[in-house]
Amino acid sequence: MKRIITFGTFDVFHIGHLRILQRARDCGDYLIVGVSSDRMNFNKKDRYPVIPQNQRREIVLSLKCVDEVFFEESLDLKGQYILENKADALVMGDDWAGRFDEFKNICDVIYLPRTPSVSTTSLIEIIKEI
Repeated sequence: MKRIITFGTFDVFHIGHLRILQRARDCGDYLIVGVSSDRMNFNKKDRYPVIPQNQRREIVLSLKCVDEVFFEESLDLKGQYILENKADALVMGDDWAGRFDEFKNICDVIYLPRTPSVSTTSLIEIIKEI
């Protein structure tokens, strides 16, 4: 069984999120998703996600392409999360291309194209204008 791991905030869940998770699952047999904790997002972006972490976890876990979800507490622990979850491959969007190549010594690293013309940041900006 090939175990895939991916990470994301998945705030204001949209079609791009769904598609990348489906394509990540297509890379293997079992998909594990690290959902960024609220605290980690605040530390990274100086703002909390719109949707609280427990709700984001529940949304992601409800998808048939996702087998398991945990909270990602720190960007610095990605290697540890890969090892703890016995992941055979790390899958990320190509907006992160090259950023996770350091993990190629412990698993395959795959970058998938993002869904064009959709992003959480742009959706939040549109909502603010309404």
